[in-house]
Formats: sequence, C-alpha cells, structure tokens
Amino acid sequence: MEQKLNTAIKRTSRSPYVKPPFTLSDVKKAVPPHCFERSAIRSLSYLVLDVVILFSLYHIAANYILTSELIQSSKLYLVTSGIIYSLLQGCILARFWVIGHECGHNAFSEYQWLDDTVGFITHSVVLFPYFSFKYSHHRHHSRTGSLEEEEFDIPLLKSQVPLMFRYLKNPVAKFFVVGAVLVVAVPLYLLVNFRGRIYDRFASHFDPYSPMFSYKQRAHVLLSDAGCLAVIFALYKLALLKGFAWVAFIYGGPYLFTNAMLIIVAVLQHTNPLVPYYDHSEWEWLKGSMATIDRDFGFLNTVFHQQPNTHVAHHLFPKMPHYHAVEATKAFKPILGEYYQYDFTPFYKSIWNTISDCVYVEEDQQNKGIYWYNNKF
Repeated sequence: MEQKLNTAIKRTSRSPYVKPPFTLSDVKKAVPPHCFERSAIRSLSYLVLDVVILFSLYHIAANYILTSELIQSSKLYLVTSGIIYSLLQGCILARFWVIGHECGHNAFSEYQWLDDTVGFITHSVVLFPYFSFKYSHHRHHSRTGSLEEEEFDIPLLKSQVPLMFRYLKNPVAKFFVVGAVLVVAVPLYLLVNFRGRIYDRFASHFDPYSPMFSYKQRAHVLLSDAGCLAVIFALYKLALLKGFAWVAFIYGGPYLFTNAMLIIVAVLQHTNPLVPYYDHSEWEWLKGSMATIDRDFGFLNTVFHQQPNTHVAHHLFPKMPHYHAVEATKAFKPILGEYYQYDFTPFYKSIWNTISDCVYVEEDQQNKGIYWYNNKF
C-alpha cells in the first residue's frame, strides 16, 4: 500500500525522549523543496471537488431517498439509507474541516486573505468557529507534548482519573462511554473547553473575552461566532420549511459522524503508550512536535486528505499542503530514525486499544520530567 510508509505494522519500543541529534533545519534539508510550495489552484481544485460531491449527495438524499415511497414505507430502509448517507456526507464535511484546518495554518495558498476566506466558510459549514479555533490550535502546535501547556486533550495524572473510569472494564459499558464521547466531545470542547488546557477562569471558543484570546483577537472571535450563527439560522429556517426530521437527516447525521471522526483522528495522533509527555523541565518544541503518531486509516487516508498518516510532517511543517505530505514523510524518515512514530493498526482497533491502555500518565521513575501513559490501578 503506497500510503504505508513502512512495511511494519507499528513501533514496539518507546520513542526516544532525549534531545534529538538533529535539528529542524536538518529535517527540512532532506525534504524536496517543491513539497513546501503552496498552489492556490491545486488547493481550490480539491475544494471544488468536495463541493460537487457534497451537493450531489444532498441532491440524491433530498430528491430520491426522502421522496421514495419504498424507502419511506420501511423504517429499516430509511434508517439504513440514513446511515449510509451520513457516513458518505460526513466524510465530505470532514474534508471541509481539513481544508479549513489547512487554511488556518496558511497551507492552502500563499495568500492569507484567501486562506482565511476559504477557512472561514468551510469551518462555519461544520459549526467550527474558524478564527477562534485557529488561534487555540496554533498554541497546540507551539506546546505539543507539554504536560502543563498543551492546548487539547491534556492527559490526566493517576490521581485525577474519575472513579467510574478506573473500573470501567465491561466492554459493553466501555462501548457506550466511547460512543457518548464521540458524539459530544467536539461541541463541548468548543463550548466549554472540555478536555482542554486549564485556564484561571471560564474558557470558550465562542467567548471573545475568554482567556484563550487576546484583546486584538476579539473581533475575529465575534466574526467566527457570526459564521456559526448564520449556519444555525439557515438550519432553523430549513427546519421550519422542511421539518426538523428533514434537517436531522440531511445535516444532523453527517455532522455527528464528522465530529466522531475528528475526535478519533485527533486522539490517535497524540495518544500512545510509546509516546511521552514532558513537563516544563524536559519539554522542548522539537521533542514535543515529534511526540505525535502517524496512523493508517486505509482508504480514509485519502478521504481525509492524508491527515491521519502524515501527522508528524504536519507538526514539523504546518504550512506544508496535504498533497505533499506523503512524499515529505518518506524523505525525512531516515533523518528522524527512532524518533519517527507510526502505528498502522486498523483505526477501529487502535481507538479501542487506546481507550483501554492510555488512561493516565505517570512519571518515569528513572527519568524525571518524562511521563508515559499507563492503565494500572
């Protein structure tokens, strides 16, 4: 498989945690120069393709599935067609999110105004406050792997693990807990900073006065809010016109699937028993940026614009467009050596293993300031 960057399934030894013997400049020199080129035309071509597919799926759902007497006569047919449509359209909305994410890194083109315009529209469509997330996500990149200052999904210490999760051994119960998290994690993170960095007061991506943002960023936060509110208002008007069930079918199902996949990808890219976290005494930007994992999502690698299987490249070079990331990863892997982390276990197995194995972090007994995931109580 071309996208698999190594014939082995996964690393089996812990990642090195000492200062690497190479610099970011060394890694960059190994990458062909054209991999850093951003083409507005090429990037827009991906967006145009996504828009065409999105409206094609919408046309099929609105004019055939929801008007078919055969499908409407059977709840089984209706539910089955709804699930299939949600999965397909959810993948397209996820592609919208990925494009918006690239725009936030100025990886879409060489023009900041174009990136912000496209990013604002694509993220608003999936109810993501573009500028607000852009600002917090940049801090994630600047503090990746930091136990104290990471912006999202900071691991718990053993003493912080809620009692119910310490004894959540029943597979059925664990399945429902995981399912609930996949449904609510993204909205809660954006609304109330769920599993985000701890601030001295209430933090929200929708609050321009949140401690997450500076005074100069407040206007953009309000603009991000306006974009999401405009989409919500449009959905409300559609619900009045077509009915709530119609909106739930056309938009609600795909939206939930998109959020679930975003959480799965984000968690798997940063959570593994073999990848360390660092406290302030050991953290350095390069070490933290390499504390990420490339995963194999099969054909979904292409669906998600190569985000799952080139995440190490993304953290080292955030402005690199997705269509160059696979080539770049192959080029710099020999430089990274043991510092390169990958796990090509099927993602549905990986998420289950991760939930089971990565419950909290504890400090390495021989190496102070280094923390590893554990699940023993």
